[in-house]
Amino acid sequence: MATQALKNASQASRLAFEVVPVRALSSASRRPLSVAELCDAYMAAYDGNDRSRPSVLKRWCGYLDGMQAAEVDPDHIADALDHWASVPVRRFMGRDDAGHNLYRDMGLPAPASINRAKAALSAVFTWAQQKRLMPKGWTNPCRAVPARTADNARTRFLNPAERKRLLAVAKVSTWNRLYLLVLAALVTGARKGELLGLRYRDLDLEAGTAHLHRTKNGDERILPLPPAVVAEIRRLGKAPHPDALLFHRIGHWDQPFTIDKAWKTALHTARIEDFRFHDLRHSCASQLAQNGGSLLEIADVLGHRTLDVTKRYSHLCVGHKSKLIHRVMGNIE
Repeated sequence: MATQALKNASQASRLAFEVVPVRALSSASRRPLSVAELCDAYMAAYDGNDRSRPSVLKRWCGYLDGMQAAEVDPDHIADALDHWASVPVRRFMGRDDAGHNLYRDMGLPAPASINRAKAALSAVFTWAQQKRLMPKGWTNPCRAVPARTADNARTRFLNPAERKRLLAVAKVSTWNRLYLLVLAALVTGARKGELLGLRYRDLDLEAGTAHLHRTKNGDERILPLPPAVVAEIRRLGKAPHPDALLFHRIGHWDQPFTIDKAWKTALHTARIEDFRFHDLRHSCASQLAQNGGSLLEIADVLGHRTLDVTKRYSHLCVGHKSKLIHRVMGNIE
C-alpha cells in the first residue's frame, strides 16, 4: 500500500509540474513592471498599519513617473529625496466659505521623515524581489542611498507642576474625554494612535487591562490600567456600541475624535510650552526611571523591541543603578 501511495504521489507531482512548469516562473521574457504597477501590487498585498504608506508611494510614483522599476538607480532616489526635503510640509486645515482647500505650512520635513519615505520605497523593492518580480542579479537601489542624520533624542517631559496643571485643565475641557486620554497616555506610555484606536471590546475593566491589537511595531500589547483610569472610563458610562471606539467622535462611534483643538487649548490654558502629545510618553518613561524602573522595565512598558531607543532615559536611572551597585558590590573591600 505504501508503494502504491508513493506511486500516486509521484504521478500527482508530475502532473502538477506539467501544468505549472517551474521554468515559467523565472522566464527572462517576463514583462518589466513600472514603478507605479509595482506600488499598486505591493499595496494590494500590504497588511501593515502605516496609514501614510499609500500617499508616500503615490508621491514616489510621481518622482519616478514612467520609469521601469528595474531601471531605478540610487541617483534617481537621492535626487528625489533631495527635492522631497526641500518642499515644506503642508497640513490640510479644512475649507473656506468658497469651498477652497486651506493649508498650513509646517516647515521642512524632518530628516527622520525623509528616511521613512526612503524606507517605504525600499519595502516595495524588497517585496518585489521576494516575489521574484525583479531581474536576476538586481539589487535594491535604496540600500546605496545613505540615511539622513536624525536627532530623535528629544526627551521633553512634564515636571510635577506642569502635570498637575495639565490634568486639572483637561478635566474641564469642552471635550469630556480629554482628561481620560491625557491620563491614560501619562500612566501607560501608549502612543496617541494606539489610544485613539482602542475600542470598548478591547477593555477588561475587571482585570484593569486594555488590549492593543496592533502597535507601531506590529506587535500586540497589554496595557495595565491603573484604578484612576478604570474609574474615569466607568464614569463616562456605557459604550454606545460594543465595537465603539473609546475616544470616538460625537455621534460617530466608529470614527476617532480629532483632538488637535482640545489638546492645544489645554496646553495654552495650562501654560505649557514646547510640548507635543507624544511627550506624554516621555513623561511616563521619566516617571518610571526616576522611581526606580530599570531600562528593561521601561522598554517593556513602552513596547520597545530593543533597548537602543530606551537608552535616552538612562541618565534618569541613576538611583536604580546606584542601589544595584550598593546591594551587589557594597560588601566588597
